Amino acid sequence: MSVVIRLSRAGAKKRPFYRLVVADSRFPRDGRFIERVGTYDPKKPKDSPERVKLELERIKHWLSKGAQPSDRIKRFLDAAGVLKREARNNPQKAKPKKAPEAAPAAAAPAAPAADAPAAS
Repeated sequence: MSVVIRLSRAGAKKRPFYRLVVADSRFPRDGRFIERVGTYDPKKPKDSPERVKLELERIKHWLSKGAQPSDRIKRFLDAAGVLKREARNNPQKAKPKKAPEAAPAAAAPAAPAADAPAAS
């Protein structure tokens, strides 16, 4: 069984609120989980202590059991000083994209009615 620590969405439409849960990776995002280990409210200011709440002892327990945190959870744990997150590097992202080619004129417009032979 592969265990992950991830966000589970709650809250109303246009009012997101997330719970940090430990779940089996095969279960749906908002579905069954093993344990709640914190909350995340993105609507709160970034410097607010209410924005991210973590139960660090339980998170450390699950990490020791082999649970894999998602990228966002790794960011939270890095800020809390529990886990070191490696900087990601995508050198392809900085390269300019290739310009799209002009569409070929394969579909020629139909002949005007004046050029068509008259039916007698």
